[in-house]
Amino acid sequence: MDRDTRIARVVSGRFLSRAGSEAAFFVGVWGKAAFVMGASPQALAAIMFALTVASILGTTLAGVLIDRYGPRRVIVAAELIFIPAAIAIALADNLFTLGVLVSVWAFVGAPVVTAGASIAPFLVTKSKPLERINAWVEGAGSLSFAVGPAVGALLVRYANVNWVFILDAVTSLVAAILIGSIRIEQPSRDSGSHERHALAEYSEGLRISFGRRNLRFYLLAGTTVWLAFGAFGALEPLFFRDVVGTGVETMGWMNSIFGVGFLVGASLVPRLPKRMFCARGLALSVALTGMGTVLYVGVPDLRVIAVGAFIWSAVIGVMEPLLRTLIHRDTPHHAIGRVVGTAEVVRRAGEMVPLAIAPTLANLFGVQAVLIGGGFFATTAAILSLGEARAIDAAAPPPTTEIDIQGLHTSDEPRSPNP
Repeated sequence: MDRDTRIARVVSGRFLSRAGSEAAFFVGVWGKAAFVMGASPQALAAIMFALTVASILGTTLAGVLIDRYGPRRVIVAAELIFIPAAIAIALADNLFTLGVLVSVWAFVGAPVVTAGASIAPFLVTKSKPLERINAWVEGAGSLSFAVGPAVGALLVRYANVNWVFILDAVTSLVAAILIGSIRIEQPSRDSGSHERHALAEYSEGLRISFGRRNLRFYLLAGTTVWLAFGAFGALEPLFFRDVVGTGVETMGWMNSIFGVGFLVGASLVPRLPKRMFCARGLALSVALTGMGTVLYVGVPDLRVIAVGAFIWSAVIGVMEPLLRTLIHRDTPHHAIGRVVGTAEVVRRAGEMVPLAIAPTLANLFGVQAVLIGGGFFATTAAILSLGEARAIDAAAPPPTTEIDIQGLHTSDEPRSPNP
């Protein structure tokens, strides 16, 4: 199988898996909780908190598994386990059960997300550089953000919300078949590394992630975004329900507009000047991402929200593959799974913190004000980080997105470190 076919199958699998999950989350979980079961801000925050904790646990496990067995095997196994977890959510008939089942769904889905975010460096060739692969993979995720919620909205309109979870299961099955049919490279590992305990391997990943100044900056910059926007997990459905005064279908359509914006932004990444692939470029994109919040929730008019959703998501569409490319470029190949896993864990932790205070702040200042405040927080933090970004760039080689592929070997199967 040639490299272009492998890339196409990975991108297609990424799209289908993410499309089902985006529909399941934005229309299924949010819709069932807020519109079918009438969840309060506190109940939504509790569900999101449980989901985030489960995601962190699943991501922590995934990083070690990816570096041991390769992202392809992790994706396929996780997708197959994910199928019954998705179907089970359709059976929930109260908020407590919904929260428990969503937590299981998030735990088994986290390895899919982490392995998908780790796979780009294993597909790189001289003619297919890292930033292009990341743009395609992230672009597939962005397109799924457009298509998934729209399909979910149609299922809710013509059937009911539970069918969204059936869709999620079907797309996972197809994704497992597509990605299971490919062969990819696996990073070579230090001799004897496979004999170490999983906890020791994870600890090494933490040391690499936070012990290197550049990687630490990338991880914290990405976390700043999700720390700022963590309140959306508890408050965005209420923004549409209580501030805008619309229904569950609208969330699906607006998130589809988000997906289009993401896709447009991701398509621009391969065209960015090489000098943008640096710490300052990342800080700038984080600052612009924060300002995009105001465009999205600043005016409770659906026409303005739609325009804001597109502009904001286009900026995020640039930031995400830029961040991913910087992490991939500067991470040793034998630790890519663990460093990407650490980035996902820190990101999820950042999303979790606002959930503890978002309902109280919403009661004091209103849902809309809290969401806008998160955007200003991200922009301010990014501006304050520019000094550190300049120092990192000054100490680094000239910006490039090329990676050293000498440590990779080609085989018919991803090679496990186990004999």
